[in-house]
Amino acid sequence: MPDTPSERQAFMVLNDLPNIGPITLNRLLTEFGGDPCAILGSDKRRLESVRGVGPETSASLQNWRTHFDLPREEERLAQAGAVFITTRDVGYPRMLKEIHDPPIGLYRKGGYLFEQPCVAIVGSRRTTLYGQSVAKKLGAELARLGFCVVSGLARGIDTAAHEGALSVGGKTAAVLGTGIDIIYPSENLGLYRKIAETGAILTEFPFGRKADKQSFAMRNRIVSGISEAIVVVESDVSGGAMITARFAGEQGRLIFAVPGRIDQATSHGCHQLIRDGATLLTGVDDILSELNYLDGLRPQPVREEGKPSMLEKLMPQLDEKERRVLDAFCGGAILGIDSLSVATALPASELSSALMMLELKKLVQKRADGSFEARNS
Repeated sequence: MPDTPSERQAFMVLNDLPNIGPITLNRLLTEFGGDPCAILGSDKRRLESVRGVGPETSASLQNWRTHFDLPREEERLAQAGAVFITTRDVGYPRMLKEIHDPPIGLYRKGGYLFEQPCVAIVGSRRTTLYGQSVAKKLGAELARLGFCVVSGLARGIDTAAHEGALSVGGKTAAVLGTGIDIIYPSENLGLYRKIAETGAILTEFPFGRKADKQSFAMRNRIVSGISEAIVVVESDVSGGAMITARFAGEQGRLIFAVPGRIDQATSHGCHQLIRDGATLLTGVDDILSELNYLDGLRPQPVREEGKPSMLEKLMPQLDEKERRVLDAFCGGAILGIDSLSVATALPASELSSALMMLELKKLVQKRADGSFEARNS
């Protein structure tokens, strides 16, 4: 191994050094012009000129080889079939970059690159059959519409949400509070493998890191940070899902809560969220309405001369069904569902899914009379 690590190796070292949080790491990267190698090669005085970096942190950075076995970590990556991605890589979730303290890197298992918008479904480990049923149904319906369902691979609500998405062949991502080599709980090994086959397993923690209260809290900020919205299905007032909801509020994400029985402890957290302003969720349509409403409030970007339009940028990302629907609006046509169904020859479920994805990509908009038209952008 060369004396000087590559940029990716340096990011991995910084990400995994103990007692250096993401806020300090992002501050260091800003101060050093985004160069992780420069941080590892800097002197004590320069390092400690950065706010939040004291003698202990600077010592860890200067003596990183004694704290982190880089060759061993890379060997583990290869054996696990995993990769380490940074904020500069394709596949690092776009929305996660926008939060206050994004991880500078993530371990990822699975080939999914987060091309689709995400919705998180979270809740109690000690859940009811009702809660499991709701989470599984929501996971399936959201995945069928083209969303990636995000959760934490925990027992209860998380498991049901992942299973719902997988049941319809949809995308789902699990964010771990452990190293990527530790499956917690162990009975979810089969689910872990299924998610890795078609979706993604993510964690910011190095191999061998076991779960604790701090790691789960850090995991929760990623769950909400990746997502456009979070849905709390069941939680008591002190549950981990409430921490995820708090992060979601700080990050400006939409928050939904499923109501439950007033005498059920696992509903108390959801009812508190609703009292505090979260949207009461009765079905997937509530999520779609909120997302469409927010999009309607956003002004259309002004197109600069010589720059590609939104359609030109997104066209390579559209699947065959989305292209077929978009082609139906050629010439400025305004079409209702029935007309679109005839023009595209798509079943109702596939047509609805394609329309929703085109709306989220701001290529199609729904009119007040229920018909649709292409956006001019």
